[in-house]
Formats: sequence, structure tokens, C-alpha cells
Amino acid sequence: MSALPAALQLDHLVVAARTLAVGVDWCKATLGITPGPGGTHPLMGTHNRLFSIASAAFPRAYFEIIAIDPDAAPPGRARWFDLDALQPALAGGPQLIHWVARCADIAGRCRTWCELGIERGRVIEASRGALRWKISVRDDGTRLFDGALPSLIEWGDAHPCDILSDSGVALESLAVGGLPPELADALAMPGVSLTRAAPALCASLATPRGRVVLSSA
Repeated sequence: MSALPAALQLDHLVVAARTLAVGVDWCKATLGITPGPGGTHPLMGTHNRLFSIASAAFPRAYFEIIAIDPDAAPPGRARWFDLDALQPALAGGPQLIHWVARCADIAGRCRTWCELGIERGRVIEASRGALRWKISVRDDGTRLFDGALPSLIEWGDAHPCDILSDSGVALESLAVGGLPPELADALAMPGVSLTRAAPALCASLATPRGRVVLSSA
């Protein structure tokens, strides 16, 4: 088995909403802030809003609220993060659905995970404005393990946190549940704890409304 590439780091949390406007309203009511600007992803027919959740434990972490873009052309493929399949569930409100882990060698990491029997997906290139990144996306768009297994991302020269100001929200911890024990070494990273119990994701955030705990369905 090949050696593991450099350590993973938590990059961002993903909350999905039926519409981006619903996601913004949820953020105001739940976290006490208005999310910052985002943009569109023509490749996937989605759009988003972002804000920093950087903390001592997660110094370059941010929060993504994502939704299908009604003005985008159909992408001709399954959208990332299970967004197509999740639409009925999102009728009940926005949900924490996934997380993304940052690495320096996404191709090497995907090969290593394949050796562990994990098909995280093809590495595709994407961009939005000055941002350029590579991300692992399965052809069927699935997240795997109900979102507990992160998508992998490798950024180019710029990262969203380079321009995101302090939002007043900080990520304190992330617990990831339900993954097979053999994945523990593959997912070892600062600030993230692994548990065999549900839910798939449980994030604790310090916010203007006090501590808020978000759990995946």
C-alpha cells in the first residue's frame, strides 16, 4: 500500500437548502448572522453563500450554504453532495449534509482511499471567479455514509478564507459518526473526532446566539 499523502484538514461544512433565500433566512434565525456572498457553479447547476467559521482548532474553515440554482442550465449529470436526491427532505428546512476535507495531493489521496475500498469519485476541476480547485465527485453524486465521509478538495493559489472576514461564528468541534473503524487512520485530522454512533455529522459552533449544535438528519 502506498504511503498516505500529507494530513487532511477540515475545509468546510455544507448546509443544503431548497432555495438559497431559504438558506439565508435559516442562517439568520439559527446562527444570528447574514452569510457573506458566494457565487454560481455552472458545472453543477448550483449556487452558494459563504462565511468564515475559523477558530483556533480550525484556522481556515468556512461554512457553505448551497442550493440548486433555478437560473442555471441543467448540468447533464448528478449534482454534487446528493443535492438531487435530497430535494424532498429539504422541503422540511435546510440541513447539515456534508463536509469537505482539504489536502495537498488529491489524486494521491484518492488512490490511497481506493486501496481501502473507498471510491470517493473522480477528481474534477472547478472554478468560480479567482478561485480554482480540484474536488472528488462521484458520477452518481452520492456523498457516501450519509455524508460522514468527506469529499476531498485541493485548492489552487487562492482559498475562500483569504477574503472572508470574521463572521462572529466559530467552529468548536466536529464529530463524525457511523464510519467503519478501518477508516479511522485515513481520516485522522486535527479537531475532528470519530464515533461509531449516529448522527453522521454533529458540529458545535460558537455564534452570536450562543452555542449552536447542528446535526445531520
